[in-house]
Amino acid sequence: MTGILLVALGGALGSLLRFGVITLTYKYMDIHFPWATIFANLAGCFAIGMIWAILDTFDEPKNLKLFLITGLLGGFTTFSSFALENLNLFRAGRVDLAAANILISNVAGILLVFAAYWLTRSTIRVFRAF
Repeated sequence: MTGILLVALGGALGSLLRFGVITLTYKYMDIHFPWATIFANLAGCFAIGMIWAILDTFDEPKNLKLFLITGLLGGFTTFSSFALENLNLFRAGRVDLAAANILISNVAGILLVFAAYWLTRSTIRVFRAF
């Protein structure tokens, strides 16, 4: 029961963070390209790489993983919005924008997970040396 509550709480917080990213993105950027989803998903990719590096280094409680990864990041990032936005770009005849969205989100997302994991593990090693 505790796990369910932690995932639900993390998901609610992640959804609120996503709403903030969407609100700020549409306030300051071109809304004809799905920048808000790209930003949320790429930030989530970086965060999951960093969090996983930390949890992988220490003997973390299972509940922390449920809250942060399944709940918070699960609520913050979304593949379904990404897929729907691509469908809408294709339907609007904007194959170029759909292709850009797919490439940016996937390539940059994978690179950010690797980069965050590596940077975080390197930082932990430096601090452990002291």
